[in-house]
This record gives sequence, C-alpha cells and structure tokens, in this order.
Amino acid sequence: MTNAKGAIVLLSGGMDSAVLLRHVAERLQRAPVHALSYNYGQRHAKELECAMWQAEETVVAEYVVINLPFLPAVVKSGTSLVEGGGEVPDLKDLKDEELSQPPTYVPNRNMMLLSIAAAYAESHGFRDIYYGAQAHDEYGYWDCTSDFLERINAVLALNRKEAVEIHAPFIGLKKHELVSMGTDLGVDFFRTWSCYRGQENPCGTCPTCVERLKAFQEAGVRDPLVYAET
Repeated sequence: MTNAKGAIVLLSGGMDSAVLLRHVAERLQRAPVHALSYNYGQRHAKELECAMWQAEETVVAEYVVINLPFLPAVVKSGTSLVEGGGEVPDLKDLKDEELSQPPTYVPNRNMMLLSIAAAYAESHGFRDIYYGAQAHDEYGYWDCTSDFLERINAVLALNRKEAVEIHAPFIGLKKHELVSMGTDLGVDFFRTWSCYRGQENPCGTCPTCVERLKAFQEAGVRDPLVYAET
C-alpha cells in the first residue's frame, strides 16, 4: 500500500473525533492523515463546520466531506438525528429500556460510514482507519462496542489482497478521560459540537449534552461552550 504509514480518521466535529484526530497525528505520529466527514442529512451543519476547523488546525494531508443525500429517506423513520426524523428527546425523558439504543441512534450508521471509509482507504493505499467509539456512561450504541469492531474487521479481513483494518483506541475509555486527553493535546473544545439539536447554543438536556457536561465536570475542566440550559 502506498500510504501504509498513514491513516484515515473519521472526523464528525464532535469532541471524541477531535481528540482522536490529534491522538493519531501527534501521539501515534501517523502520516499522511486523511480526515473524512459525512454529510448524511444531519439536523444541522455545526458539527461539519467544527470538523473542517479541526482538520485545518491539525494540518491533515487531505480533508474530504462525503455527501450521502439519500440517507435521510432510508433512516428517518428510525432516528431523530436526520432531517424528517422524530423529535430529539431529553435524556431525562428516556425510559430505562431505551438507554441501550435511544431514538438518537441512526440505524446502521457506523456500518455504512466505516464501509465507505474502507473503500476510500483501499483505493488510496491506506491500511488503517480510526473512529472515535468510546464507552458511553448514560446510554449506548451497539456499533460502538468491541464486539462490533471485532466483527467488522473480520469481514474486512476477507479481502484477498491488502485488508483494511478499523481501529477504535478509545473504545474502553470514558468521556471524561477523553476530555483530559484532549486538554493535554491542546484540543480547542470550543471548536467542537456535541448537541443533537441545531440551535444557536447547545441545549444542555439532550443525551449527548448531558454526557458532555458530566465529562467536563468529572475531568475538572471547564466546557468552553455556553449552554441554553444546564
């Protein structure tokens, strides 16, 4: 592979992927690094704006936004995160049985995004892909688990030439550990966006806002974002 020493990083613009990008580029010293973002019909573009800023700040070799305009029509009846989907819930309103797979889950999203990234990696001569799965405190997604990572890599290993491998170095870490790591790496968390709602300020009550606020509190670091409610 022509870029065997390099890496692909999935960059959403959220805090996890921003820390991951710095980790891969600076601590793992992978080069060249290509960052991939996806426009899949999210409710807002704030994450993508942050992703572009983080890519420029980290000086990646290539930053690519892949448009998936068809995805909302495919998944909108099963998620609240795309245009046309249901309302984004507050974490406090979710029932216990919903926490393992809340309405903010996008059906098969990581499978699709990682498959596209694998095609990009193989065609550009990369062997390694990194994505920012981490151990959620408040809720969970099956496509951010070690089982998922192991099984998708088993499928990719069927490649008859150069197999691409997916890595999730944060998969066993809590979000507050990523806040501490990102602080050490100099990540500008003001240039990250986590809220599932596309308002001027993050809402402070949706599942990812609650988790983010808790993470900064546990890490003893001030979140630079101003919330509508806390």
